[in-house]
Amino acid sequence: MRALAIVHQPDAGPGVFTESMRDRGVELDEWQLSERGSAPPREIAGYDAVLTFGGAMHADQEDRHPWLRFEKDFLAAMIDDRMPILAVCLGCQVLAEAAGGSARRASEPEIGWFDVEITDDGARDPVIGPLAPRFTGFQWHSYEAVPPEGAALLARSPICTQAYRLGERAWGIQFHAEVTAADAARWIAEYQTDEDAVRIGVDPEALHAQTREMIDHWNRLGR
Repeated sequence: MRALAIVHQPDAGPGVFTESMRDRGVELDEWQLSERGSAPPREIAGYDAVLTFGGAMHADQEDRHPWLRFEKDFLAAMIDDRMPILAVCLGCQVLAEAAGGSARRASEPEIGWFDVEITDDGARDPVIGPLAPRFTGFQWHSYEAVPPEGAALLARSPICTQAYRLGERAWGIQFHAEVTAADAARWIAEYQTDEDAVRIGVDPEALHAQTREMIDHWNRLGR
């Protein structure tokens, strides 16, 4: 089996998914879609699944990042082809738009560790079900995905939808199940580059300490 990981920035890739997938015999290629003129390492017909990950940009910033429009069209084609998809954070929002839903600014950012509740549909879902009935997960987003009509809503927080499924082969998750300890530490150390993190008063030392305490367990869940 061969999977394609769409990566928007170097410190927001497949993370802990990488080793676990390869341990299971999955060949994982990375596609730096945001690089000008980039293309997948091989023809898309050669892949059995697509994953797309996070980034500091927002889903409505096509004027600054024209490749976002391309990614939405690409994912729409993958949905039509019934390609298995897992989309994380920014990818979750882009997938929602590709499927006919939307992405919008959330009522407030979720940056740090937040409780997530699994819905009844989520408890029966093969991907999200093992996390039921609830978990505390690492998040870093200011926007939320609004899945299209007919999507199965699998998990939620007080702020937004945290996981959804389109049909039987495509999932969006808002939380960062893939994030490594090193990448989380880097995001926290560089929090001042995120104007929303600054605005809500993120305490980097407290968040570093909480992350050191929780990341090992979180990575086991992610794998």
